[in-house]
Amino acid sequence: MKRRFVLMCVGLGVLYSATSCSEKKEEKEEQVKYLVTSAWQKDTTITKEYVSQIHAYQHIEVRALEKGYLQKIYVDEGQHVQQGQLMFQIMPMVYKAELQKSKAEASYVNLEYQNTKQLADKNVVSKNELALAQAKLDKANAEVGLAKTHLDFTTIRAPFSGMMDHFQARLGSLVDEGDLLTTLSDNSKMWVYFNVPEAEYLSYKAHARNEDETKVNLKMANNEVFQYPGVVQTIEADFNNETGNIAFRATFPNPKGLLRNGETGSVLMTVPLKNALIIPQKATFEVLEKKFVYVVDKNNVVHQKEVTVASEMPQLYIISGGLAASDKIMLEGIRKVKDGDKISFTYQDPKVVASHLKVYSE
Repeated sequence: MKRRFVLMCVGLGVLYSATSCSEKKEEKEEQVKYLVTSAWQKDTTITKEYVSQIHAYQHIEVRALEKGYLQKIYVDEGQHVQQGQLMFQIMPMVYKAELQKSKAEASYVNLEYQNTKQLADKNVVSKNELALAQAKLDKANAEVGLAKTHLDFTTIRAPFSGMMDHFQARLGSLVDEGDLLTTLSDNSKMWVYFNVPEAEYLSYKAHARNEDETKVNLKMANNEVFQYPGVVQTIEADFNNETGNIAFRATFPNPKGLLRNGETGSVLMTVPLKNALIIPQKATFEVLEKKFVYVVDKNNVVHQKEVTVASEMPQLYIISGGLAASDKIMLEGIRKVKDGDKISFTYQDPKVVASHLKVYSE
């Protein structure tokens, strides 16, 4: 009996001890406090990135103006040429012969005109015959001018200073009128085209009141930012009904010739935002590529809520939907709770939270 009594007492002691430890552990868990804050509103700026196409200020096709054999090429592919510099020569012999023929005919008609004029001055022939002789002379002189133009067209010169592209015809090739010989690009400044959605276009027009606010930057294909900023100078007249976008054109100086026609990149445009709703990135979590936060209600119960991210900044998200400025959100411990849990928390003012993060303001 004594032994049974002792064993009973020991068992009750162990049970009491285990119950006591369990109660202390639950009490300790209940005492865990999480950090909670709210979104804050602030005037700020964000950098929008738009896919762009880069074009030379002037980019033309150089074509043959006359038919003939390509007799000489005075330039090389990739060469920089000056305005008026000789580029190609089409064999001119036929056109020289036509010019000489036209000049000879014009000389003959001119003699006829002079004889007719002398007779008209003596009233031997009528004034109508003199007018007819004058018309023949004018026609002959026009034929000379036309033949000279055809001869001049066999010599092709650079219409402006620029960079040569590869040749489409080789020395000795028979080219026809209108055949492509090469292309020429003036890369001294570049036109960069990019499409802007309607809502962002309206925001741009509302804030771009001076040239400083129309400046943009260009991120090149190697992810480096081009050293010279550009200026938005042209906006097309119509929106694309299928995409809801409108085309912008920014002009960039290109003194070192780094940019070439046909390159791609991204235009970086700084856009001001009024009363933007901002939250720390660490207050969010992702489920199936959607962003969520834990909102704490008046009973200290957390609820999972999806938010719409309008833009991303270092350590911050700008929220465009799903959250109100008055909502309390969990800042830390979001991996330790689940929807419907009741928590104990410490509230931290958004201004204190913001002081530890990077915020861009106007």
